[in-house]
Amino acid sequence: MADHPFHAETLAIHAGQIPDAATGARALPIYQTTSFVFDSADHAASLFNLQTFGNVYSRLSNPTVAALEERCAALEGGRAAVASASGMAAETMALMTILQHGDHIVAAGSLYGGSVTMLAVNLAKFGIDTSFVDATSPEAFAAAMRPNTRAVFAESLGNPSLAVLDIAAVAEVAHSHGVPLVIGNTVPSPFLCNPLRFGADIVVHSATKYLAGHGTTLG
Repeated sequence: MADHPFHAETLAIHAGQIPDAATGARALPIYQTTSFVFDSADHAASLFNLQTFGNVYSRLSNPTVAALEERCAALEGGRAAVASASGMAAETMALMTILQHGDHIVAAGSLYGGSVTMLAVNLAKFGIDTSFVDATSPEAFAAAMRPNTRAVFAESLGNPSLAVLDIAAVAEVAHSHGVPLVIGNTVPSPFLCNPLRFGADIVVHSATKYLAGHGTTLG
């Protein structure tokens, strides 16, 4: 659906889902299963060897989760998405894919408190240093860059300060140093802001806020 100019309202309801062929169910089914049936031993082997696309175990993939991922990617205008157990898990996964011991990250100083703790305390235990800067000053991001900087992290709107990030300007700073810009887009949601359009490379969300809408869902 992302290849068609559907409005955000349509994408939010239908993206990533093909109606169930067996039942014709319009709403997305919840596949509450840990494992899946294979056609044969050879079919199982091809799935486990990643030679054939399909579901093996819900920790790896699940049709319900896949629909969520495709829907989020469509709403953000991205190529793909990966769902996680929480917003903090998404941030950790995104950053730890990029960073390793001895690396440096430049981050906005107006981040969600849990994100600040992750950067200042948890990542520091792995030898990853973080410089916190004024989220409203692209110049501050530029001044904090080092030779070992591997990522820039900020929120489109700070939580809870609502500090507004100049995404395009900060993206230019990051890209001029050859590093990705990772944006937390939880507060505005993809309905109001698409950071990828302004130069962000990776976008993360906490589903507990506006993405889910009513504080009932972690992800």
